[in-house]
Amino acid sequence: MDYIILDIEFNGRKFASELPMEVIEIGAVRLSPTLEPVDEFTSLIKPVYFAKLNSFIKKKTGIPQEDIDVASGFVPVIKDFIAWLSRSESFLLLTWGGEDMKRIVQDTRMHKLDDAYWMAAPYFDLLKGYTRYKNVTNDVSVEAALADLEIVAEGSAHRALDDARMTSEVFRRIFPSLDLERTQFYKDSFSNAKERRLVKNAVRSMRAQKAAPAWERVVEQYLTGKVPLTDPRKVAELQAYFEAELLVKPAPPKPAE
Repeated sequence: MDYIILDIEFNGRKFASELPMEVIEIGAVRLSPTLEPVDEFTSLIKPVYFAKLNSFIKKKTGIPQEDIDVASGFVPVIKDFIAWLSRSESFLLLTWGGEDMKRIVQDTRMHKLDDAYWMAAPYFDLLKGYTRYKNVTNDVSVEAALADLEIVAEGSAHRALDDARMTSEVFRRIFPSLDLERTQFYKDSFSNAKERRLVKNAVRSMRAQKAAPAWERVVEQYLTGKVPLTDPRKVAELQAYFEAELLVKPAPPKPAE
């Protein structure tokens, strides 16, 4: 089985809008079963909305506007990417967090393409794998992981192919410690990481106050005014996350020095 390290960039925005953010670059590295780099994929994508990159994205990624202007659209690029993936008899996608899969699925649907390929593609969240490896709870960037592992970073952060290359080095270094049984498949999520973190912190706070955690109190004291709760799917998802947090044993207090 090959290992495909995937990274995407997307066109964020500075203001509230119902228009979707879109993938503007895909980068991927193929590793052989022995973890040797054997192939790469890279392509810019011209978005339908926000085709003019805002100053933040241009500064963050370094992608020139003129390159975006002449790039192919999502449909031909994603077809080329699937063809490239198909060169492997079998593969496991590896991403740093879950956002990359989410963006590809959403853009696939936006362009009215069949999402079955991506829903059936196994992937492993290397960010979670890394935090388990380090036994930490806070998310870290690929750059921070490289520094911690004393791996020299090469290339430009926030360019898809360079990020995929750097992520592949983290994967290669900690591979023996990863539990690849935690491979998963994409499923729709109606809440984001920040909202779930609010729920997690609410449980911790109530426990610190020696108060029995209750969902109604989480909603009233920790979510109202901070998280839109008009979508019942989001509410149900956050409540399920809350109930899962209740099953997590709190960490023992650190001994006094």
